[in-house]
Amino acid sequence: MHQRGFLRGLRDGAPIALGYFAVSFGVGISAHSAHLSIFQGFLLSFLNNASSGEYGGITIIAADAGFWAMALMMLVVNARYLLMSCALSQHLSPDTPLAWRMLIAYDLTDELFGLAVAQPGYLDVHYYLGAMCAAMPCWSLGTVLGVLLGNLMPAWAESGFSVMLFGMFIAIIIPVSRQNRTVLACVGVSFACSFLASVLPFTRELSEGMRILILTIVISALAAILFPHKEDDLVA
Repeated sequence: MHQRGFLRGLRDGAPIALGYFAVSFGVGISAHSAHLSIFQGFLLSFLNNASSGEYGGITIIAADAGFWAMALMMLVVNARYLLMSCALSQHLSPDTPLAWRMLIAYDLTDELFGLAVAQPGYLDVHYYLGAMCAAMPCWSLGTVLGVLLGNLMPAWAESGFSVMLFGMFIAIIIPVSRQNRTVLACVGVSFACSFLASVLPFTRELSEGMRILILTIVISALAAILFPHKEDDLVA
């Protein structure tokens, strides 16, 4: 059973791995522009599996803004993972060992989170491990190649690779939205509120990361209150 779950995770994580490999080129190019070495670029992607977090960190490095500025940037940009961790913990069996929980927390990304919460019943940790083993190496290797090819890639190609990240997000939410009207409504409300927050006088002054964090907390909290997840759905 464990081997079957792991192989199924490898299979489902393969499309994410391909997307990571392409998108991380942009991360590697940015790392090259910030004068990071190949090893530093690899280590950055291996320890921080988050595109927005890495872009923010590389920007801080390039600006030579210091460790405190980087720590604050990482806290704001990656704060959504705290919420995702709380949500994913509800999909883990109560007897899941702490070591497994820490391993899952280490590589909790938007795409892997989407895979995990879409699984019926409690999450098979071996399934998640298989998806991790497919996705993680491609993210780091793509960054390495981006650093190597930073001088050769034109500006339009770099912009194209950054857009591919949003394509992966869309690929995650569409199947779940088609199956669940509550998710579809939350997605629609999120799009509308995100646009309004970017143009309204007060909220547009906030950083993009802070707007995303506030909207995530408010919309997810309202959805949890209005449409609570029944315990029977997790064990079915």
